[in-house]
Amino acid sequence: MKRMIVSAAVLCLAAPMANAAAPTSPQGTAALSLYKDIVEIRSAAGHGKVPEVAARVVKDLKAAGFADADIKVVPMGETVYLIARYPGKAGSKKQPIAFLAHMDVVDAKPEDWSFDPFVLREKDGDFLGRGTLDNKMGVAHLTRAFADLKTSGFVPDRDLYLGFSGDEETGMTTTRALVDALKPAKLEYALNSDAGGGALTPDGKPFGYGMQVAEKTFATFDVTIRNEGGHSSRPRKDNAIYDLAALLKNVETLKFPIQANAVTRASFGTMAKELKSSRPQVAEMLRRFSENPNDAEAAAALASTEEFEPEMRTTCVATMLNAGHAENALPQRAVGTVNCRIFPGVEVATVQAALEQAGGNPKAEWKVRGTPTASPVSEPRPDVTAAVKSALALHYPGVAITPYQESGGTDGMWFRIAGVPTFAVSPIFMDMKKMRAHGLDENAPVASFYNGLDYWPHLIKTLAGRQK
Repeated sequence: MKRMIVSAAVLCLAAPMANAAAPTSPQGTAALSLYKDIVEIRSAAGHGKVPEVAARVVKDLKAAGFADADIKVVPMGETVYLIARYPGKAGSKKQPIAFLAHMDVVDAKPEDWSFDPFVLREKDGDFLGRGTLDNKMGVAHLTRAFADLKTSGFVPDRDLYLGFSGDEETGMTTTRALVDALKPAKLEYALNSDAGGGALTPDGKPFGYGMQVAEKTFATFDVTIRNEGGHSSRPRKDNAIYDLAALLKNVETLKFPIQANAVTRASFGTMAKELKSSRPQVAEMLRRFSENPNDAEAAAALASTEEFEPEMRTTCVATMLNAGHAENALPQRAVGTVNCRIFPGVEVATVQAALEQAGGNPKAEWKVRGTPTASPVSEPRPDVTAAVKSALALHYPGVAITPYQESGGTDGMWFRIAGVPTFAVSPIFMDMKKMRAHGLDENAPVASFYNGLDYWPHLIKTLAGRQK
């Protein structure tokens, strides 16, 4: 449901340091075992397998010494959510921090893939399999960070919580329940493993790091066209499938107004400075737009690209079709699903009205799924930014951090709605052109997997009381 890596940010020429937890180390071995086991569990909606992922996580936490009383796995229908408390120093008055991930995945059909999506593979520097990137690397990283720190005897200066949801890719009901369950803890903020991260150039050099501080509103609409149907031997002019196809082609051309806010303008301004030498024309458009979003020429140039358009406007795209009831009958019903990522501040009703007008078919029935909810921006915190920068320096020294707005959606939106500032700070660095989350042959860099075993413990100790 989300773009894992920021499109571009600050160019960093330093080469990564080779001090990741080694694959043959106890930390590396334990982490890979956990990662392999949970990737190979088909924890997609409808399969009832998320409880197995939670059970595997609990196994590692208990082995590290976490008490039963500090681990909760709460069933919700076929899925579950998990909370694990890492007790802090007795008497501490510091507010707790939560660390977020989700245990479910978008489903994958084995017949569509070039290999079994639920068998972890390693090839050409990537781990391959459904969920390797979104978001089971985050689950493995955070679980092992808690387990390894606990085993080492580290006692944080405040309570820490793992908060793993079980249906982030669908209804997010476990996310909302997770937020409610953690309210009594009075969290100071949350760190999300499911977004943020660094970009790499095609030759593997780091090209900046994005910390996600805001998200667009996620909304899905179903549009239905109906008629009486009939026998396929007697075609009618108002075929529901053809009418739906025409409507969706009209929707394809819909362009929402270009917009900007403080986060997107700052992000574009940073990119403009660092792309000045490598992509001067793009850099100039970014600079002009960041300084003046009403610059029509700059706005049009940037919005014409897939790289920048999602940051600049509401976008809607057809994602699913369902039509007909028999091969020899005219369709009585044709349904199209249109998914929208709505720019903060735009009402869902406004988007639906634009879709209805663009579709051009007054007989079409439009309906929004569920109750889409907008979330506020989390203003960057100097202490979090400094800690992330310090943790990144273990492998990417000198990399600069740019706050950005997510074009997708994560569990973080519900924590922000509840008043908990949330920052997505994944340690994953990858070439965005090779990112295949939600698609065929999903991949995640092997280097990022092992780098994360250093990154998260360092980040936790920096924020929760580094101890000698």
